[in-house]
Amino acid sequence: MNHQGISEISFEETYSVPPEQTARALFSRLPHGSDYAQRLIECLATGYLVAVVESICIREMQRYVDATSEVVVGRTIELEHKGPIPPGSTLKLRGWVERLGQRSAKFCIQASDDHEVVCEGSVILVVAPRVSMESRIAAKIVALGMNSGIGLVEDAPGKCASFDSFSLRE
Repeated sequence: MNHQGISEISFEETYSVPPEQTARALFSRLPHGSDYAQRLIECLATGYLVAVVESICIREMQRYVDATSEVVVGRTIELEHKGPIPPGSTLKLRGWVERLGQRSAKFCIQASDDHEVVCEGSVILVVAPRVSMESRIAAKIVALGMNSGIGLVEDAPGKCASFDSFSLRE
């Protein structure tokens, strides 16, 4: 991970919102959303907005890591979706690295259309050893195959499992 390069990251670019990224289009493809998808408005789905912002930040960090031994992964995303973004709109996205950790970077981002700021927030990305992430994924795949049906959410009603064991440390 090239700390100097990452510390200097900033970007300004545009994104044209395609019609297939609306809330209605997204939720109609989800089993639990298909019943009410047609009642949603035709604007960019928050999930797609998050994906667009995160993908730009990851792309920028990818330039400063060794792709053979490191992978950039998302850790924390805090975005406020402040206004509707109809399909066909052009978003102006701005971002910069505000804080740098030993293995992470915090991006501040802002997105605007021609009328207003429609999104503000931050994205924290972590540079993880590729082998470590691949091993963790492989272990989970094995565990899912051996323990299907065990430890489901229904087993512990009203209680959330701790995510401490899943967090990536700086």
